[in-house]
Amino acid sequence: MKKNKTCKSRNNVISRRDFLNGCALSMAAGGSLPPLEAMAQELVDSPTLPVDYYPPSLQGMRGSHEGSFEVAHAMRDGTTWQSVPSGESEYDLVVVGGGISGLAAAYFYRKQNGPDSQILILDNHDDFGGHAKRNEFWHEGRMFLVNGGTLNVEAPSQFSTIAAGLLWELGIDRTRYFEKNRKMFSFYRDMGLKSSMFFDRETFGSDKLVVGYNEQPIEEAIAQSPLGDDAKRDVIRLYRSKENYFQGMSAEEARSQLGRMSYRDYVTKVVGCHPDVIKLFRASFHGSLVVAPDAIPAIYFRDNGFPGFDGLRLNDLPRDLLANEPGGQHGRENSTRANEGDPDMYFPDGNATIVRLLVRSLIPGTVTGSSMEDVVTAAVDYSMLDRSANDVRLRLNSTVVNVNQDEDERVTTTFVNDNRAYTVRSKAVVMACWNTVIPYLCPQLSAKQKEGLAYGIKSPLVYTGVLLSNWQSFVETGISGVTAPGGFHTRIGLQAALEMGDYITARSTNEPIVVRMSAYFDMLGSGLSRREQHLEGRNRMLATPFNTFEYHIRDQLTRVLGPSGFDDERDILGITVNRWPHGYSYSYNPLHDSEEWAYTTTSERPAIVGRQRFGRIAIANADAAASPHTDAAINEAYRAVVELLESNQAISF
Repeated sequence: MKKNKTCKSRNNVISRRDFLNGCALSMAAGGSLPPLEAMAQELVDSPTLPVDYYPPSLQGMRGSHEGSFEVAHAMRDGTTWQSVPSGESEYDLVVVGGGISGLAAAYFYRKQNGPDSQILILDNHDDFGGHAKRNEFWHEGRMFLVNGGTLNVEAPSQFSTIAAGLLWELGIDRTRYFEKNRKMFSFYRDMGLKSSMFFDRETFGSDKLVVGYNEQPIEEAIAQSPLGDDAKRDVIRLYRSKENYFQGMSAEEARSQLGRMSYRDYVTKVVGCHPDVIKLFRASFHGSLVVAPDAIPAIYFRDNGFPGFDGLRLNDLPRDLLANEPGGQHGRENSTRANEGDPDMYFPDGNATIVRLLVRSLIPGTVTGSSMEDVVTAAVDYSMLDRSANDVRLRLNSTVVNVNQDEDERVTTTFVNDNRAYTVRSKAVVMACWNTVIPYLCPQLSAKQKEGLAYGIKSPLVYTGVLLSNWQSFVETGISGVTAPGGFHTRIGLQAALEMGDYITARSTNEPIVVRMSAYFDMLGSGLSRREQHLEGRNRMLATPFNTFEYHIRDQLTRVLGPSGFDDERDILGITVNRWPHGYSYSYNPLHDSEEWAYTTTSERPAIVGRQRFGRIAIANADAAASPHTDAAINEAYRAVVELLESNQAISF
């Protein structure tokens, strides 16, 4: 195993071990008590973090990192804690979860209830942002960014007034953004670089890179693959046949049939293709549904332009189906609608830009600067997040283990920090964490509501950033990105060419650049449903150590780029692996869920049943919309705040 030659951290002093053993467990100044314990005993004023605390520059295993999930797993398994009051005054609002939805809930509450609202945000990770994490690499004094989680602002033209309004209030100007970045995804194409397909020997018999695979006629592209002759003929037939495989069925009957059968079964059993053909499409929906074609209805492939349906008699979905639901709906909405208006927005650190803008607004002085451009390179002082003078306090490394609706119309929240449990009281709580953990945190909820919350199983996925010293091997190979349907990482590509304020991605091939690599733990051929695959995939992910990820990173890049001079020992400067065992929110599909849930906004959907307010406890997160999109997180935050304020009759809006 080759050793990871990671670049130095932002401050040139923090190693991961130092961070875990020092910063995250720092002791109160002048004593041996942990900061929160000292605060509870009124020995110190605030549990501030050290001035050199800076998680974005940490490398190795990030995302759901060590120290962020152990308490929650112990709670799930029945562990209880003896708690003490934290010593803080009563808050107006406690928010459980410091991701986009939690921060947005604090923003909306403060906006509607008054700027002097006292709010505490609790998060189990060492950094704020939830899935919207920021990864920084530093090399020779220069910063290189990549998203560690939530990737982009998808279909911003379709955002609700609430979600679009929040982005505008935070200073995100789409017109100004696209003036600089209209060609962010065409930059490499204009250089002559193409997308490609990599056939690996373990899956297809031999290693073969087909440059421009999707830009050639299928006959030419598949001829270059290592597939056998029978499979090659069937691929061409799948793409070119005009046969109606559902003779005698009406358009409505055919659509219903395709909704109840997987694309794998359609291709192999109905069209009659060789089993190897379906391997080509393994990664087709990895970026949205995080499973292979055996767990995705065939109708989703048809409605998104995949082959095999030209001879069928089918009606298209209504143009405005689910138009008021967040995001692109992952196969359920007429796919042309999401492509109208502005294209997706992608910031250098993904939607961590939105998170930084929210923190800048909520806690003045924490994030320097004043615009969406300068927030990309802004300094963040983590020691200011949780000071007693703040109206809004953001407390990291704090896992909530209980939220209780008290008889006096107040809520008590218990959280664990540094293996000690503390309680805080508030007038209201917004649960902006994952739905599946809420039944454990709120045992007072009804069995029906707990069942609704537990239904959706979040998708396991991994986003990896690799800093390369140059990208000449990509140019020599003639590619900007790779789909590897049989590979450990099924998506590999150069980061989008962006310009935001002082931050500009590499324009010269001699400059360092970040390569994005994505891994999805599907279970093709297992016979498991999508929800079952997510559970099994999560277990596999958590059992995969960093050195296994590193091995596959180096192995895949070498096999694809090695013939053009790539050398992993020389060219890799840093690696950050962001694992998300609880990744995308679960969205419904007719293969494994009710067709009504998939295609209508019925209140019977588990997400709707689960998100109902309980006393002074409201629920806000993307899970509550059954949609893994940023606008879903924002919309649900607003709804939760409205429910709380209207129930309290504090304000009407």
